[in-house]
Amino acid sequence: MTGAWLTPDWSAPACVHAVVTTRRMPGYSRPPFDSCNLGSRCGDDAQAVAANRHEIIDTLGLPSSPAWLHQVHGIGVVRVGSASANPAESEPEADAATTRDPGRVLAILTADCLPVLFCAEDGSEVSVAHAGWRGLAAGVLEQTVAAMQSAPNRILAWIGPAIGPDSYEVGTEVHAAFMQSGPAAASAFQATRPGHWLCDLPALARMRLQEAGLSSIGGGGFDTRTDPRFYSHRRDRRSGRFASLIWIS
Repeated sequence: MTGAWLTPDWSAPACVHAVVTTRRMPGYSRPPFDSCNLGSRCGDDAQAVAANRHEIIDTLGLPSSPAWLHQVHGIGVVRVGSASANPAESEPEADAATTRDPGRVLAILTADCLPVLFCAEDGSEVSVAHAGWRGLAAGVLEQTVAAMQSAPNRILAWIGPAIGPDSYEVGTEVHAAFMQSGPAAASAFQATRPGHWLCDLPALARMRLQEAGLSSIGGGGFDTRTDPRFYSHRRDRRSGRFASLIWIS
């Protein structure tokens, strides 16, 4: 299925594997969720979602079932490991996950929000975070970095497909939430009409990651609203979810 999924272009070590699913992958969901919707809380048929989640294990050759989360636009980080409860079974309420255990697949679901992948430069640990504007402003990326055992300057990050800066118009609530962090955030906003701005979420994420001590930050450059490969809530309203996955071999 060449072109059916995305492989991050970053300098992760060979033992770290990452994949972003797309709508072009085989699946069982019917319109408007066609076809490989992996989100269980967006109105799709539960049996179709379960079948899709099982299908990607074989299609992508995953070493285990992904550790799905109940994402709530917060800053909670769950540790996935042999000594912890398995999120693949319980779907804990959190918006980020981290692991040092080989074979544990971490997963984040999005449809315009930012998925951000992390790995230690020596491949000893990986993490993933879901950063909608609320979580990004509240510090979910910083919390994810803090949950990792590696020093920030030894962590690589990759920003996955999200709504692009030319497609994401926001109001005063979003603008004010980021401006509270300092005047530098203003460069990520472009005024459109009174009380509204185009918002560059990937740029805001880069600022936050750099402030957290990371220097190797890749990705960005996607726009889920205009790219038909991806689900987009802003574009379709009733939309499925695609997954960003990462694991250590």
